[in-house]
Amino acid sequence: MRVGVFTALLSQFSLDQVIEKLKSIGISTVELGTGNYPGDPHIQLSLLENKTKLKEFKQKLDDNGISISALSCHGEPLHPDSDIAKKNTEVNRKSILLAEKLGVPVVIDFSGCPGDSDKAKYPNWVTSPWPPHYQELLKWQWEKKTIPYWSKRAQFAADHGVKVAIEMHPGFIVYSPETMLKLREACGPAIGCNYDPSHMFWQGIDPIAAIRVLGDSIFHVHAKDTQIYNVNLPKSGVLDMKLYTDEKNRAWVFRTCGYGHGAEWWKEFVSTLRMYGYDYVLSIEHEDSLMSPEEGLTKAAKFLQDLVISDPASKPWWVENTSA
Repeated sequence: MRVGVFTALLSQFSLDQVIEKLKSIGISTVELGTGNYPGDPHIQLSLLENKTKLKEFKQKLDDNGISISALSCHGEPLHPDSDIAKKNTEVNRKSILLAEKLGVPVVIDFSGCPGDSDKAKYPNWVTSPWPPHYQELLKWQWEKKTIPYWSKRAQFAADHGVKVAIEMHPGFIVYSPETMLKLREACGPAIGCNYDPSHMFWQGIDPIAAIRVLGDSIFHVHAKDTQIYNVNLPKSGVLDMKLYTDEKNRAWVFRTCGYGHGAEWWKEFVSTLRMYGYDYVLSIEHEDSLMSPEEGLTKAAKFLQDLVISDPASKPWWVENTSA
């Protein structure tokens, strides 16, 4: 396992500046945004149309010892506005093709959320089983929109040797381990998750216990923390609609790793990931509104590098070498 960085947090810097920054804190793995919500500050999908620039891009990373853990195009491919859906879908399609060209195994996206009909203007996230029309709507969203779209996308990704990691996020149809596994069961093993523990915390889901539920569906992991403010939680609940910058009044805020939960928690987190077969990248995602991106990245990198398990597990010599 190793520590990486989702470079969207350094969008104000050029790729060369990002590489130098990461070298200074001992990180050599990046997750790169290719469009939609993350933007594309450090890699562009136009590389697909220019073999020379694609080769130069790969050479720059190779020369600096930088690897890519994933391409990220978090978007809304199921949005009822057809223009938004088409744009987000096309970015996903090209991201898969670019991942294939670069030898990157994972493309990250959101599931998206349909509306309440083909005439809807906005997504409609169902959060209650009653009144009964919500059950009818949810069934329609899954059977008519979600499963058909992601089944085709999963097959497309598999045909190009790439896996799609869905980030579970409230507001979208896949937001919990249960909904993640429902999508995977319906669409096949090319669909899994980008596991961000921060979104489990604020939903009241134990992120470590959820690893045991998700098992081998975890394709990629974001390293991001959340702090719950119990003084505000009774007022707003976890579905707090106040702006992220209204920290003193919110029930929870995203934090840099170590500022929501300490080293003991994170040690158990990485140990449980390894226990269930994940030995890839912890990609730092900075969304801490109380800390600058550069400081948040530096602190998170040092914190995680001190506790991540890097070497392969050894055989249990104390058992094999013990005489009966």
